Amino acid sequence: MRLIKHIPLLFITVFTLLSCNSHEGKKTCGSAWIGGEIVNPKLDYVIISHNRNPIDTVKLDDSNFFKYQIKQVDPGIYFFSHFEFQALYVEPGDSIMLRVNTIEFDESLSYSGRGAEKNNFLMELFLLNEEVDDLMPSFYNLSPSDFEEKMDSVRDNRMQQFHEFKDQYEASKGFEETVMAAVDYSIYSKKELYISANAKKQVYDESIEIPESFFAFRKDIDLGNESLRNYYPYYRCLGYYLDNLSFDTYKGKAPFDRLSFVHNVNKLHLIDSLITNDSLKNSLLRNSVGRYLLNGDNAEEEAQMLDLFKKMNTNLSYQKEISNLTEATMKLTPGNSVPNVMLLTTDNTVKDLHTIIKKPTVLYFWSLQSIKHYRKIHTRASELRSKYPEFDFIGINVDSHFKKWLRVVKNSGYAPLMEYQFENFDDAEMKLLVNSVNKSMIVDSKGKILDGNTNIFSIDIEQQLLGYINQ
Repeated sequence: MRLIKHIPLLFITVFTLLSCNSHEGKKTCGSAWIGGEIVNPKLDYVIISHNRNPIDTVKLDDSNFFKYQIKQVDPGIYFFSHFEFQALYVEPGDSIMLRVNTIEFDESLSYSGRGAEKNNFLMELFLLNEEVDDLMPSFYNLSPSDFEEKMDSVRDNRMQQFHEFKDQYEASKGFEETVMAAVDYSIYSKKELYISANAKKQVYDESIEIPESFFAFRKDIDLGNESLRNYYPYYRCLGYYLDNLSFDTYKGKAPFDRLSFVHNVNKLHLIDSLITNDSLKNSLLRNSVGRYLLNGDNAEEEAQMLDLFKKMNTNLSYQKEISNLTEATMKLTPGNSVPNVMLLTTDNTVKDLHTIIKKPTVLYFWSLQSIKHYRKIHTRASELRSKYPEFDFIGINVDSHFKKWLRVVKNSGYAPLMEYQFENFDDAEMKLLVNSVNKSMIVDSKGKILDGNTNIFSIDIEQQLLGYINQ
């Protein structure tokens, strides 16, 4: 599909009105427009997708605006992504303009134009749900009845807001179903999180008995909804639900651990047997195995997981992706040499990773995208360096802006001999699997991996370092 050049919003609105016919009160045109402004862009394009399948990549113009026409609209949930992503509901005749500042992506996102009201409402629900998410740790200590009362209150509030919305704006059946999914599956997710939080307390003999009536909501979970299969309130709820069902299969034999081999083997079997939508099933299988592999440390178990995945997953693209990921993760298991990726020094020379490893080393990663994070992770590295001088702590920047990175290193007073930047991020990302800036790696003086996937902020890392020192 072609890229759409800069067109005034007024023209889009007029074009939409002229090109739509009405029949018995319903619009029968098949097109819609999506456009808007990206403030502080991190890329020079946005991606428009439907069912998480990219429709097109749209370039930003010189003013950081984009506009795009969906010629044949399948009414429902679409996504736009620009470093981060967000969902929007699109129907024929819409001309939705958005504005977002990448510094505070979700908080700054707003819509205007035809179709804006429904998307601003969905965005409001999203932000309100995040507020409740932040409060969830304090809710885990409530009794089951008190927790349910709290969730009922949250739902009643959301429904009141939706009734007020419908008093002002027309809501199609499809949009109403999406709102109900956003409300109900967010509540179901929190109930599943309450169940799993209680399950984790069993290790400390602090768990409580949850009555059977608490689980009644599960009968309303649709295990194969086509229109919602990529909508995060629904998709996330299924993940939590399946995690809890998986734990039920090994409860009493091992503690709750959604990253363990036994947990994920059982979860894959549950996905295969319970999920009725093939695309949804393939996606859930891919997501579960991918997360397991990114946190795995046992090559034999990772190979078994790949074999099981291939038997259950029918998406050949996913099979290739997970096969490549398995190959990469197996190379990062303890005992292997850390991949010898190329790095830029602060002098703008190139060195390979093996060359800079002189003694046992902790590798940690950071990005210019988050000032708060890179300051915090350097402070943590400095604390650990003073406690464990037997180790070097090397920071590797994952961005592509050399001058910006160098300026931060110098202005922050970071030790230049302990700071590097990936020469080729895409290559290094795949070899070292830097899926999170919280990821760290521990290697010995010869570059042999001791732990290929730890977290420098973890309370366990000091015990790890002490253990390696005393070996």
